[in-house]
Amino acid sequence: MNNKIKAAVAGAVLASASVANAGITWEAGEWTVDMNGNVNAFANITNADDSNAIAGGLAGKSNNDDTTVGIETGLLPSWLGFTATTRQNDIDTSVTISFQPNAGGTTSLTKGNANGGTNETENRQAFLTFGDKSWGSVKVGKDLGIFGSTAILNDMTLLGVGGGAGGGGGNTTLGGIGTGYLYADWIGQFAYTTPNMNGFQATLGVMQPWTANSKLGGAAVSDSSVGTSDEFGYQGQASYSWTGDFAGKVWGGFFYQDVKNVGGTAAGDGLGSDETAKAFEAGISTTVANIGLVAYAYSGDGVGTTILLGDAFDTNGNARDSDGGYVQATYVIPTGTKLGVSYGISNLDDNAVDAGTTLVEENERVTVGAYHPLTKHLNLVAEYNNMESKSHAGLSNESDSISLGAILFF
Repeated sequence: MNNKIKAAVAGAVLASASVANAGITWEAGEWTVDMNGNVNAFANITNADDSNAIAGGLAGKSNNDDTTVGIETGLLPSWLGFTATTRQNDIDTSVTISFQPNAGGTTSLTKGNANGGTNETENRQAFLTFGDKSWGSVKVGKDLGIFGSTAILNDMTLLGVGGGAGGGGGNTTLGGIGTGYLYADWIGQFAYTTPNMNGFQATLGVMQPWTANSKLGGAAVSDSSVGTSDEFGYQGQASYSWTGDFAGKVWGGFFYQDVKNVGGTAAGDGLGSDETAKAFEAGISTTVANIGLVAYAYSGDGVGTTILLGDAFDTNGNARDSDGGYVQATYVIPTGTKLGVSYGISNLDDNAVDAGTTLVEENERVTVGAYHPLTKHLNLVAEYNNMESKSHAGLSNESDSISLGAILFF
């Protein structure tokens, strides 16, 4: 991936206000306005032979068909973002709002007429920032979460599809979500980021708390199985980056939140357990010559799998352990095409009460991809993805998909 495409990806995902990552800019009085984004779409063909019931499994048949085809948006949604920046009273301030329309699906008044396609628009960002390079910056509003964010930003399938193709025509596919890392998601936050201190930087955030479903084989057993929180969540990440012939970045992060009233004994009784969801992560990404390498791992208690707090607690309100990670290698050949291979896995442990259920034990993925910059803004993409899901009851599903498409940044 060349530097301009990297900047475009970071700008589209994080709506960076820096001039280096700018899209289309213009001056408006005291403000500089940056309009940036992307449009992408992929033709996906997915084949799956098995349709075993695996709660939380990501592989298997869709709509009971062995083969599913569709035109879908990839892991990165199509995007239109606006960032306005100014400097007043020695403080840099900015505001960002973005929209994510679905580039696939149908505009029919009846959703699903086009083989599972949908016509949805998301609003993933609405935040302000203020700060100065001497003391850091503060972010207030809705943006990408902190825990898991660097893992997804280093995933090569951010330019493509990854897992989840043909899974129902949602706004995006999964990439490596649920097969190597947890979804950072887009969430309300108050976050402080330190200035860059010779390559070291840290972010600490007070976050909108998540709710959790306590599930037995994936089915919520009662209203009281929904965990709530009367305290904020906390996320943080620290990193160190270096440049040169052997450039790279190492990072570590955490997630922490109290979860109340999970696994109650009767619907609505509010007598469930009070538990803590916590997780830690670490990763490294390096570049030498035309070779890029990434390694990442996470481990948690009560954070679940695929999405934060998904299948995180059993019906007694006890936390389930989970862990996972991915490794990735890419190589840019003389034509500028980036070739890559990635392997990821996410594991979810069971508790004694889960015995004999169809709860997912692991979701595993292998991706082989080619990403060719036809222009400095336009990439052509080809991917093959293999996914396998296994349950604690010994069941398994497998899916294979081929994806061809294009993504254009501005």
